[in-house]
Amino acid sequence: MVEKSAIRILVLDDEPFMLKLLSHMLAKLEFTSVMTCDCGRVALESFDSPNGPPELILLDLNMPEMDGVEFVRHLVERLFTGSLILISGEDERMLQAAVKLVQAHKIPVLGHLHKPVKPEELAELLEKWTAPSLGSPRAAKKVYGADEVRAAIANGELVNYYQPKVAVATGKVVGVETLVRWRHPQDGMVFPDQFIGVAEANGLIDDLTRVVLDGALAQIKSWEAAGLTLRVAVNVSMDNLISLDFVDFVATQTAAAGVSPKSVVLEVTESRLMQDTRAALEILTRLRLKRFKLSIDDFGTGNSSLAQLRDIPFDELKIDQSFVHGAWANKTLRAMYDASLSLGRQLDMEVVAEGVEDLDDWHLLSLTGCDLAQGYFIARPMPADELSGWIKVWQVRLAEELLVVKERS
Repeated sequence: MVEKSAIRILVLDDEPFMLKLLSHMLAKLEFTSVMTCDCGRVALESFDSPNGPPELILLDLNMPEMDGVEFVRHLVERLFTGSLILISGEDERMLQAAVKLVQAHKIPVLGHLHKPVKPEELAELLEKWTAPSLGSPRAAKKVYGADEVRAAIANGELVNYYQPKVAVATGKVVGVETLVRWRHPQDGMVFPDQFIGVAEANGLIDDLTRVVLDGALAQIKSWEAAGLTLRVAVNVSMDNLISLDFVDFVATQTAAAGVSPKSVVLEVTESRLMQDTRAALEILTRLRLKRFKLSIDDFGTGNSSLAQLRDIPFDELKIDQSFVHGAWANKTLRAMYDASLSLGRQLDMEVVAEGVEDLDDWHLLSLTGCDLAQGYFIARPMPADELSGWIKVWQVRLAEELLVVKERS
C-alpha cells in the first residue's frame, strides 16, 4: 500500500485562499507531498521537474488564463497517467459535463467537488486513489479484417453468452439477453465491439445474426427441456432490417427450432434506428404481427427516440445504462430515468433498466417500480451452461440481501 506522504499531488486553482485551504485539508489528511499552482501553464512546466509529474491533480475548472478544460487537453498531449479531482463553483451539470469530457480522454476521475470544499467529501474521494499503471500504455485494441470475421462465422468460432434480466418486484429471472463473443484461436475471447462494426461494413451482419439467432433458439429449447422458461433477447442490427426477407428468415428459423415467437425478443438499438427506412418499419411491424417481441435498446441515446416509439410497435423499452447507474444520487440522471420510465408506462411497455451495478441502483428501481433489471450487480454475461448454477446463487442473494431492500422501500 502506498503511503499518503508519497503520493505526489498538484493543487491547481487561481485563488490563493483556495490553494491554502486545500493544502491545509490535505496536510490534515496526512498528504504531505503537495505542490500548489495558480496558473495552468506554470503547472505544466512543473511536470519536467526531477520529481516527475503529479500522480493526482485537484483541478479548478474556472481559471482566467487557462481554464481547467483546456488544461485537461494539455494533459492528454503529455500522456498524463495520473488521476483528477475536479473542483468548481459551477453548477452540477457543468461539473458532470467536465467529468464526461475527462473520462472520454481516458483519464481517471475520482470525482468532483463543489466550492466551498468540505473536508469529509475530499477525504472520501482521496480514498478512491490508486497508483498509476506502470510500464507502457495499454495497447490499442486489435483491428480485425473482413476476411477474418468471415472465417470466424464459417468456422463456428462465434459463441453466445447470456446476461440475465430479473423482475424487480419479485427477483424472478424472466429472461436473458444474448451477447455474442468470438472465441479466437490465437487471441482468446474477443468482444463484439471489435467485430460487429466490421461485419456491418462488409455485408456479413446477416450471416452473423443467423448464427447468433440459431444458437439462441437452440438454447431456448434446451432450457425448456430442463424446465426453465425464459424470454431470450437477440440484438438486431439496422443492416438486418434492410432486406425484406429478414422476417421470413426469423419466422422460419424459429418455427424449425420448435420455439414460440413470444419467447424471442428482438432488440433494436435506438441510436441506429434513427436512420429508419420504410423497409425497416415494414420488417419490424411484420415481426410484431407474427408475435415476436420488439425492444428499443439504449433508449434516450439517439436523436429520434419519441419518433421511433410513435412509429414502431415496441413491447419493451430499455433505459440506457448511462441514465440508470448512479441516478439515485444525481438529479440530472434521475430526471432522465424517471421520464423514460414514465413514458414506457404510459405506452403500456415493459421497462428494463440496464446498467444496474450496485445495491443503490437496485433500490432505486424497487422504489420507482421499474419492471425489469439488468446489469453487473445481478450478473455478468455468462455461458449458457452456467445459468442454472447462477440462478441458485441468485435465489440465495435474493433471500438474504435483496428482500431487505424491498422492506426498506
